[in-house]
Amino acid sequence: MPMSDYLREIRRMIGTHRLMMPAVSAVIINDKREVVLHRAADDGNWYVIGGAPDPGEPPALAAAREAFEETGLIVVPEKLLGVYVDPLRIYPNGDEVMYTAMSFRCRPIGGELKVADDESLEVKYFPVDRLPEKNLDSAQRLKIEHAVADRSTGYFAWDEAWLKNL
Repeated sequence: MPMSDYLREIRRMIGTHRLMMPAVSAVIINDKREVVLHRAADDGNWYVIGGAPDPGEPPALAAAREAFEETGLIVVPEKLLGVYVDPLRIYPNGDEVMYTAMSFRCRPIGGELKVADDESLEVKYFPVDRLPEKNLDSAQRLKIEHAVADRSTGYFAWDEAWLKNL
């Protein structure tokens, strides 16, 4: 899906300057413990499915929408995995973005896995214990690890040392 009108207007005002942006991730796990990844057209790297929520769109619905738009799969969010700050991403056009992603473990319930937009070179299932060795960064791996773990709480980064600076 191309850039939303909302984001296009922001970019018109700020150019390519770094933008902190909310995002959602749909970590889609099937009954065979396989995860859907897409290989991005802009850099060739593998990512879990995700994108930006539209203004006012609830994050879980945004994750399901992004999953359908990017993969053709109909998914149901089952669990909030956590809140993640992804590394700085610089797009080929120079846009700089730092995403804060609300990530959901999702279960596919329909549709057909396919490249459904121009953002992906390919989409495919990977066994969670045999992820791509290259071109899958640690932030993506962490989301997948949390999706298959039996965690009772959502993830968020925290450093107790922060309290010592008060």
